[in-house]
Amino acid sequence: MKSEMHKKRSKFSVTYKDPQAIELIEKTDHKTLAVWAIDCVERVLPYFETRYSEDLRPRNAIKTLQVWIETGVFKMADIRKASLASHAAAREVGEDNPARSAARAAGQAVATAHVRTHSIGAANYAVQAIYRATDSTNADALIAEEREWQWQRLLKLRETQQLNIEKEELRSSFEVTSSAASLKYWVERSRKII
Repeated sequence: MKSEMHKKRSKFSVTYKDPQAIELIEKTDHKTLAVWAIDCVERVLPYFETRYSEDLRPRNAIKTLQVWIETGVFKMADIRKASLASHAAAREVGEDNPARSAARAAGQAVATAHVRTHSIGAANYAVQAIYRATDSTNADALIAEEREWQWQRLLKLRETQQLNIEKEELRSSFEVTSSAASLKYWVERSRKII
């Protein structure tokens, strides 16, 4: 009989898909998902960068995704190259450990520019990195804590994105109203002159 002290961690599946999270992701803007993927990876990338500080491939994958977010310029060759390079870095790590999972998370994150649902892979590999970083029996609690952070972060990003949309609509409405008012003023003024 196993004692409580030697209790095994529960199994972890990187293919885990929470139906509620999937529904939220399906309703979320593509670039918001890319930002979320980066945020998830940034929490675990130190597992890789601390052990393999000379290997910049996972960091470059994140930078490539950031360029797409900022410019909207999509070059499949760049996205694919960055993703494959980050996954190659993960393979070169060898054994299953947090560094390997973090590099895979970065590879999935950059692929979000191509297919938005890769953001789920980035989030799941980030959770896997945390799982692999602990040998304690509280792995389930750490996974639940990270998934909750991911959920709350996505909700916050969606809220911010919605506020930005509303602000832009208000600004556009003001510009149209201002232009119309200005036009009306000049039409009235020209009628008085004629």
